Amino acid sequence: MRKIIVLSFISLDGVMQAPGGPDEDTSGGFKWGGWTFPYFDDVSGQIMGQQISGEFDLLLGRKTYDIFANYWPKQSNDNPVTEPFNKATKYVVSNSLKQEDLSWNESKLITGDVATEIKKLKESEGANLQVHGSGNMIQTLLKNDLVDELWLKIFPVTLGLGKKLFADGTTDAGWKLTESKTTPSGVIFADYTRAGDVKTGSFVE
Repeated sequence: MRKIIVLSFISLDGVMQAPGGPDEDTSGGFKWGGWTFPYFDDVSGQIMGQQISGEFDLLLGRKTYDIFANYWPKQSNDNPVTEPFNKATKYVVSNSLKQEDLSWNESKLITGDVATEIKKLKESEGANLQVHGSGNMIQTLLKNDLVDELWLKIFPVTLGLGKKLFADGTTDAGWKLTESKTTPSGVIFADYTRAGDVKTGSFVE
């Protein structure tokens, strides 16, 4: 079975909106686009390079797909992300697009009952599925307990309003920290794997 791995840049208060640039996503009046840039260093680049090495496919929401499809096919292979992203199969979740609308090579549309179709995709043969961006789709994945691993990059900044990683789709779930690293600029790379139900207890005997 394939794993679904969510790779997200988040602020200390859980905002994931528009980490890459000022005009990436200004919906809701978001004014902090590109908020990750001041904290990137060589260590961040090395860890991210490791995370996108090897074989993987992409599972993307429509907005993220549009952003990526307009960017990555135009980039040179000097960027370590270019080749892995361009060669991966892109599974695009949308009920408004048609297959012929998907211009990026190796793109396949997922439509209809999205949760059911993604469950089928997980059960099929193939590489693990990486999710980048795609905040609205992530809510569907979380609601239906379809996320196997979270690879989070936690930045030392609070942003207030903005789209949150753990928003309306979040349900109760246990997670286990499998690896963590901190960069010189204070970014925490924390990897979690799904680990059963929430456990409770009491400090009072």
